[in-house]
Amino acid sequence: MQLSGNWNYPTQYQMGAGRIGSLAANAFAFGIKSPLVVTDSSIISLSFFQKIVTELGKNGLKTAVFSEIKPNPTGKNIDDGVAAYRAGQHDAVIAIGGGSALDAGKTIALVCGQGRSLWDFVDEGDNWARVQPDLVPPIIAVPTTAGTGSEVGRASVILDEKAHTKRIIFHPKMMPELVIADPELTVGLPSKLTAATGIDALAHNLEAYCAPSYHPMAVGIAVEGMRLIKDWLPLAVADGSDIEARSHMLVASSMGATAFQRGLGGIHALAHPLGAIYDAHHGLLNAILMPYVLVANRSKIEGIITDLTRSLGFADIGFDSFLDWVLALRQDLAIPNSLAEIGISDQDVEKIGEMAEADPTAATNPIRFAAADYTVILRASIAGKLQR
Repeated sequence: MQLSGNWNYPTQYQMGAGRIGSLAANAFAFGIKSPLVVTDSSIISLSFFQKIVTELGKNGLKTAVFSEIKPNPTGKNIDDGVAAYRAGQHDAVIAIGGGSALDAGKTIALVCGQGRSLWDFVDEGDNWARVQPDLVPPIIAVPTTAGTGSEVGRASVILDEKAHTKRIIFHPKMMPELVIADPELTVGLPSKLTAATGIDALAHNLEAYCAPSYHPMAVGIAVEGMRLIKDWLPLAVADGSDIEARSHMLVASSMGATAFQRGLGGIHALAHPLGAIYDAHHGLLNAILMPYVLVANRSKIEGIITDLTRSLGFADIGFDSFLDWVLALRQDLAIPNSLAEIGISDQDVEKIGEMAEADPTAATNPIRFAAADYTVILRASIAGKLQR
C-alpha cells in the first residue's frame, strides 16, 4: 500500500514521505511571501529544519525563525512571538514541530493582528467571537511528532504563568489551511518521546471514544485511530526508522485530535494542572494517568470498552482485557507506573483536584467527578496503586 495522499478532512492534508519538499510551492499557492517559521529550541538546530528554512529562502520566501517556546508554551512565549511577527511584517505562520510549536504557532497567528491580549480569547463563553477573522493570517502546520494532533485542531493549550494554570485558546481560524505530514521528519525522534507522544495520541482517541456526547463520526475515527496505535506504536518505538510505522502514527495522531471534538475527559483534566504546576511532559502525564482514570470511569464505560475490544480484535473481550493491554503497552514502552517516578509528590493534590474539576475537559468525562474524586485518582497515580 502506498502511504501517501492528499485529503481534505478536516483541512487540506498532504501525507507521505518526502512531502515536505512541496512546502515552498504550497506557500506560494496561498499567496505567502514572508512567513514567520515557528518552532522550538529542540528542533531549530536539527539538520532537517535547517534544510527546510534554506529551501524556503532559495525559493524566494523571506523567512524568519521564532523558537523561544517552552515545552509547555507560555503566555510570554506567545507575546514574544507576536512581537517578532509584527516586527518582521510577516504575512503567515509556518509552524514546524511537536505540539508545543504547533500550539504556539497557531496562537501567534490568531493574536498577531487583533490588538487584544491573548487571554481575551480563552475558550469561555463567546470569547471566540472577539476575533476579527480577516486579520488572522494563513497557517501551515508541519508536525514532527505523532501525539497531540495540534496540526488539525482549532485550539491551543497555553500556560498562564501568573495563575499557574493552562488555558485553552480557541477559534475556528486556528485550524491550519494546510498540513504537511511527512513521516521522514519524525524518524529522529528518540524512542522515549515516540512512546510518550504515541500514548498521548491514544489518550485523545480513547477519551473521545468514551465521551458521552453524540458524535458517531468521531467514534468511528477514534476506533480506527486506536487500531493504528495498537498495531504500529510498538514498531515505531522499536525501530525509529520504520517509515510505515511512523506514517500510521502520524495519521493516528491527527485522528485523535479530529475525534476529540466529541470531548476529552479525566486524563486531560488532571494532566493540564499537573503540567502547569510541574512543567511535566503532557504526553507522559497522559500515559501515566491513563489506567487510573480508566478504572475510575469503569462503571460508566465498561460496556463500550467491551465493544472496543471486539472492534480492535482482542482475543479476550472485556474491560479487564483492555486494561491489561494498556498496562502491558506502558510496560513495553518503558512508561513509568506512577507520577512519583517523574518527581510529582502529593503536596498539592487537593489544589490539583480542584483545578481538574474546573478544567474544560472534565465536562465530557463519562462521570462528572468532583474535586475530591480527582484527588483520590491523583493520590493513587502518585503512589502507583491501581485499585482494579
